Amino acid sequence: MKAITVVSTTSQAGKSVLTTAICRILARRGIRVAPFKGVTLSSQSYLTEIGGEMGYAQALQAWAAGISPAVEMNPILLKPKGDNSFKPFVKGKGGGTISVNDFCSWAENDGWAVVRDCLDQLTAEFDALVCEGGGSVADVHLKRCDLSNFRVARYLNSPTLLVVDIERGGALAQVLGTLDLLESFDRALVRGIVINKWQGSRVLLQPGLDWLEQRTGLPVLGVIPSSEVARSNRETLNPLERHSHRGHNDVTLKVVRLPRMTNFSDFDPLEAEPSVQVKYVSPKQSIGYPDAVVLPGTRSTIADLLVLQETGMAEELKDYVSAGGTILGMAGGFQMLGQTIADPEGIEGVEGRYKGLGLVPMKTVITTNKIARQRSVTSAYPQRGLHVVGYEIHRGRTQMSDGEEFQPLFDDESLGVVDKYQSIWGTYLHGLFDSGPWRRAWLNRLRQQRGLKALPTGIPNYREQRETLLEDLAELVHENLDLTQILQ
Repeated sequence: MKAITVVSTTSQAGKSVLTTAICRILARRGIRVAPFKGVTLSSQSYLTEIGGEMGYAQALQAWAAGISPAVEMNPILLKPKGDNSFKPFVKGKGGGTISVNDFCSWAENDGWAVVRDCLDQLTAEFDALVCEGGGSVADVHLKRCDLSNFRVARYLNSPTLLVVDIERGGALAQVLGTLDLLESFDRALVRGIVINKWQGSRVLLQPGLDWLEQRTGLPVLGVIPSSEVARSNRETLNPLERHSHRGHNDVTLKVVRLPRMTNFSDFDPLEAEPSVQVKYVSPKQSIGYPDAVVLPGTRSTIADLLVLQETGMAEELKDYVSAGGTILGMAGGFQMLGQTIADPEGIEGVEGRYKGLGLVPMKTVITTNKIARQRSVTSAYPQRGLHVVGYEIHRGRTQMSDGEEFQPLFDDESLGVVDKYQSIWGTYLHGLFDSGPWRRAWLNRLRQQRGLKALPTGIPNYREQRETLLEDLAELVHENLDLTQILQ
């Protein structure tokens, strides 16, 4: 099997970004390529068309390769629970909780069998794989539960790139120390070094590169400059996130950073809006008075609702809405807007009935069955007739009370509501902001309150914008990385 494996000296060195770019570069050459990562540790997931959950970074890499994301590209997803344990998703299906120690024991044999089966399936379907490693490849104590680094590279006999983040300092020492800790057969698979996040002239760096090549016997195949489009973010694993905004920020949105927040990608389209500033605020902070507040999805609605109540943010949110503020609840955040949330079976681990924010006349009961499906609907608000595509993923059955204060957001009434003043919004639809026309129509209502001119709504969906950004990323890496030796 033809494959490339991308590993690194440390976490957050830029493996996801580089893997994404290489997928697009190979796809440009007409190669049928797919991404792969054995294990992803992230609270952010993507729901595939058949309802399986996988890491968002691998979904992004699949789009870069010009193919649809599939759970085989990320067979094991671990969502952290904050107590040295994870909620595991194996081939897209979640279940139970697993500790770090239990996972390592499971990974040695059963976990590897899952990864190997997916590798075999992908190698039969594609011409090449671009495999992303996990964390630091030099963590000797984690070697027995390695399902992403050299165990994969050895199985595929894959030439391997070693990435180092020079922005942190000590890059040369990191490379030497990492190579020294590798077994000889793994060391032999490393075919080149990539310096990532370099700021400044390459002329200044060249003496260090020459020394490194002489000392290691390995070529430095690339020096990737530090750039907005090439940066990744630990929370979103999204190399397309903007870290600064050019121009004036007309509208400010604050996203409540719940302790168990999920689906960070919901806000990527808003991050890409040049006139919008997105800020994350913890429950212990004051929300102030932004143009809108968003309660995002969470993997434990009741537990995070209790955090809002204990910190006083629940009351602050209600006061904010009473003063004319706009609030949007998504998935678990939507459930929090209601009168009560009941968990009679203790599915979320907190059995009982709990009082919600009381902003929407509805009650939610947490149920065993999890809804996970792609959706295509037509909007009723903020503008009628807009086509919106997203996905629904949540536990719980929500029942609205009779009343004329709230109207359905979409032609499917179960997916969300809005009050008659269009200040309280709630939806079960993730990916809502991906729709360019819907996003702009919603933002225009906020702009209208400020007396600002409306933004044009006839714009592409974020997916089309994402394609442009993926091309920019691929071009940046292509200009600064020589893959000739690897491809040969």
